[in-house]
Amino acid sequence: MKLILASASTRRAEILHAAGFSFSILSSAIDETPFPGESAHDLVQRLAVAKAELVAARAAGPAIVIGADTEVTLEGRIFGKPRNSEDARHMLENLSGRTHAVLTGVTLIRLPDAERRTFVESTLVHFSQLSADEITRYLATGEPRDKAGAYAIQGRAGRYIPRIEGDYFNVVGLPLARVTQALTGLGWSEN
Repeated sequence: MKLILASASTRRAEILHAAGFSFSILSSAIDETPFPGESAHDLVQRLAVAKAELVAARAAGPAIVIGADTEVTLEGRIFGKPRNSEDARHMLENLSGRTHAVLTGVTLIRLPDAERRTFVESTLVHFSQLSADEITRYLATGEPRDKAGAYAIQGRAGRYIPRIEGDYFNVVGLPLARVTQALTGLGWSEN
């Protein structure tokens, strides 16, 4: 049974490749704007379902489609991907010295019968206090672009994260162990 990643995220593809999965990629461009009053949990779940359903409608089975969405949240506020460097600076200033949550919604759809698994994984990330100069230097690397919360734990920002509580891969963008469990539950095997 083939696997299809419903995401253009290079980070999700890297996680699956490094874990030895063989898969294809079908893009799932959707509007990721939160609904008014929507919680981060509901947002990532809704977007993961939408991405997986969009690709499942275009794919042929037998296959399992994996859709995912990751958001950073602090005190009920959702920190999406920064629109520009000032937006990224503001996010980093808010996260600096604090603990925030990274939530990833995942939906797997087995084709052709459309059996599915959906879940949300949460990881707490403890961020060190950053000086204005540290933020400026980090922004100059370009790494914060296109990253939820304006940082990449697997990159230079890792030096500012002394501790996490939960799945490291979830912070990167795909909770690998839970995805593997869900795949097994849908009958996928490496053979």
